[in-house]
Amino acid sequence: MNRLSLNQWTTRRWSVAEAVAGCVRHGIASIGLWRDHVAVHGLEATAALVRAEGLRVSSLCRGGFFTRPGWREDNHQAIEEAAVLGAACLVLVPGGLPSGSKDLAGARAQVSDALAELAPYARERGVRLAVEPMHPMYCADRSVVSTLRQALDLAPPEVGVTVDSFHVWWDPEAPAQIARAGDRIASFQVCDFLNPLPADVLLGRAMMGDGVIDFPSLCAAVEAAGYTGDIEVEIFNADVWAADPDEVLTTMRKRYAELIVA
Repeated sequence: MNRLSLNQWTTRRWSVAEAVAGCVRHGIASIGLWRDHVAVHGLEATAALVRAEGLRVSSLCRGGFFTRPGWREDNHQAIEEAAVLGAACLVLVPGGLPSGSKDLAGARAQVSDALAELAPYARERGVRLAVEPMHPMYCADRSVVSTLRQALDLAPPEVGVTVDSFHVWWDPEAPAQIARAGDRIASFQVCDFLNPLPADVLLGRAMMGDGVIDFPSLCAAVEAAGYTGDIEVEIFNADVWAADPDEVLTTMRKRYAELIVA
């Protein structure tokens, strides 16, 4: 249980202060922060609050979107923020097709070039980058990197990956690529995959146990690869967001114990 982390988007309507307090109330030792929430609370103030409450920052979400204008400046800023917060990693969403483009191969090349450029900048600041491959249904708008194989192939060896259950559960190569990733696994995020998906597929995540993912086998593969870091629960779901956040955390702890570390 000491590896359980609350990704802040799971309790989206909580501020940084409320999310930190919620973690303390529920005995959750780590939090995954989001940049927009941190900006509202203040970067230095957030870092001080997390330290004062004895929490770890399992990740900062998010950088990336390398196919959009202004990506370089935004990612430099994200890296600086991750360094101040002492985040275990900066999660990178690669980005979809550039506006008006259908050049998928070119977009992937842009992602690869951007990662190679950012890696030394992050290394100098003690920040670990974690590329997040995303389910293929997000290829056009969010991530031209759809599999762990692609992420590992496109990124320099010093750049890590995020293994997110929602995005990798379907991939027949996932077990082999998780093993291949080994110590490049910088973040492990969990939630379930709804069936059927809602009209807004971005909100198709669910509490563990409410969907179709076989968590024991996936978690065993990540453990066998040598990952010992925090395990973040990250859920984008309208019903979860509308619920009492304290009830969400109570359920989250219960399902984590039953399905993730059982």
